[in-house]
Amino acid sequence: MSFSQWTAQNQLDDLDFADDLALLSRTHEQMQMKTASVAAVTASVGLNIHKGKTKVRKFKAEKQQSNHS
Repeated sequence: MSFSQWTAQNQLDDLDFADDLALLSRTHEQMQMKTASVAAVTASVGLNIHKGKTKVRKFKAEKQQSNHS
């Protein structure tokens, strides 16, 4: 088994669970685009986003200083 090393250039876009999806974005606009894309793909196979079960979490990430030389 091999693991990729995460760097400042890496970005995690989503987390997939058994029947849930967590979208991750840095901006509101990115989240709107991702949500619209997911809605279009799921609609194409007869599924939809349940607005009553949808949750939005907003976090302010702290900037971390790099310890790399």
